Parts: sequence; structure tokens; C-alpha cells
Amino acid sequence: MKLAVLGAGAWGTALAIRFADRQTVSLWSREAEQVAQMQATGSNERYLANAPFPSNLTVTASLADAIADAGLILIVTPMAGLRSTLKALRELGSTAPVLWACKGLEAGTMKLPHQVAQEEMDDAIPRGMLSGPSFAQEVAKGLPAAVTIASSDADFAQQVVHDLNTSVLRLYASDDLIGVEIGAAVKNVMAIAAGVADGLNLGLNARAALLTRGLAEMARFSTALGGKAETMMGLAGIGDLMLTATGDLSRNRRVGLLLAQGLNLDEVLKNLGHVAEGVPTAREVVSQAAALNIEMPISRAVCQVLFENVPVSEIITDLMGRSPKMETMQ
Repeated sequence: MKLAVLGAGAWGTALAIRFADRQTVSLWSREAEQVAQMQATGSNERYLANAPFPSNLTVTASLADAIADAGLILIVTPMAGLRSTLKALRELGSTAPVLWACKGLEAGTMKLPHQVAQEEMDDAIPRGMLSGPSFAQEVAKGLPAAVTIASSDADFAQQVVHDLNTSVLRLYASDDLIGVEIGAAVKNVMAIAAGVADGLNLGLNARAALLTRGLAEMARFSTALGGKAETMMGLAGIGDLMLTATGDLSRNRRVGLLLAQGLNLDEVLKNLGHVAEGVPTAREVVSQAAALNIEMPISRAVCQVLFENVPVSEIITDLMGRSPKMETMQ
């Protein structure tokens, strides 16, 4: 099977390299200059240095060429690029099954990826999401990892697992697409909060409390939108949360660390140099939670730091001073 990977950032490139263990892979970038560099060097030095391409991985700036004869399309753009990519596929008349690895809620609409897909894809085309605890650099190196393939069509999810599973990237199937999308989105917000806490040296006790209660927010949000709370106990929930909130390769954690140093959001994003999906997602999550009357104090606190310039010391006081409650994951 030919696999088309759309999006040549670090994660798209890593997945293209890894899945080329078993498939012929075409990696697409809209930037012709980047494609020329990758073709010349046999690697993506801009986003994923020191990760050579295998012989059955080709790169192209032509979307039509990338998807030609593809048995599966994997979209690995930022969330902001999902809708336009799906539109382009529709205009080209593509009927190939689609997976996305886009994490977050669409800015301005609060829509999850599957809701965007419902608006931009033919209902007959199988679709789903790839998500889980995985840093691009480690996946590209062939270090062991495990991720989830989620689809409301359980048979499709199982087929993708069968087709793409490799000796170093283990895939699991899930029929809880909403829950997996929620985990992928909200864990980035929690990683920003964890970065702030660690940057302020609040201690390991504080981090453990923060992530545990952050997981409760993820479960609460998931069930309110139709997902399953138990999905948060798997790879796409607690697994991805632990990695993103504590790993040094995490962009979202880095956002929190820089905020703790006193940088404002513009300075943080300039310093980062890459997309950190937790930043736009935080605003959409809090807006959606408010509309549904869902209590998400940590997510709200992240928004206050990011967009309202509320001092972190004031936020910590507010979080710790909330009325005591029975502990629950709901």
C-alpha cells in the first residue's frame, strides 16, 4: 500500500520515515523550497535533523502526485491546516481513507477534527485519528513507542493497525474518536500548566497534583462531548499527558517554562520557533467548557496566564483556595 503523508513538519516527517518500514510513502509539503532541500539532502534538516530518509520515501510539492494511487492519506498539519487540506483533497476528487494527526480544536469554531471532517469530506470515506505519547525525534530514530488509531468505524481502525503496525511503533485501535481527540487537545493545555509549575520550582508534589486534576478535566470534557472517560486512562489520555507535560522535547511544556521566566506570549512564541498547539487550543477549550457549563479551572488558569496577563502567583492562590470537594474523575 502507498501511504501519503501530508505535512512535512517534524511529526509528519517522523511518521513518514517510520511507516516506510512497511509501506511506500510519499511525503508532501506545500513549500517547494523545502521539498527541494529534502530531495537534495535526503532528510528534513529544517524540522528533523539527522534523520535520513529510507529509499522508499519520496517527497513532493504536488498534492496530486502525493495522493496518486494512495491507499491511505495521513494529514499531519497543524490543526489550523486541517480544513484547507481536506478541501484540497475533495477538489482533487480523492476518495482514499483519511487519518489525521492534528491535535486541538479549530480556532473560532471550537470544532474537533472529526467535526471539521464531517463538513469537508464525503460521508462514505473512512476516517480517523492517530494520537498518543510520541516525540518525533524518538520515533524517527526507531525507539519504541505506541500510539492509538481511533475511528468511529472500529473495523477501519483495526485495518489501519494491521496495515501500519511496525516493529518499533506499536498501534492500538479505539472506537472512541471523540475521547482520543479530546485527550490529544487538552493534554497540551495541561502541559503548559505543568511547564509553568516546574519553571517556578513548585515541586514534584505540585506537579503530581496538577496532572492528576488535569486528567480529571480531560475526562470531564470528554464525557460532556460524547467521549468515554476511560479513554483518558489509555495512551491517548494519561500516556500522552505524562509525556507532553514532563518530557524535555515537549513544545507545550516549553511554553510554560518560558512563561515562568516572565516572558510574554509573543516573546514565548518567537523563542519557540515552532507551533505549540496548546496555545490556541486553550482558548477554544475554555470557551467550549463555558458554553457547556463544564468546570475546568486549570484550563481557565492557563488562559489567564496566556491571554490576560494575570500574575501566576494570583492564579496559584485561586486554585489552591477553591472550595474542598470530593475527589472524582468526573
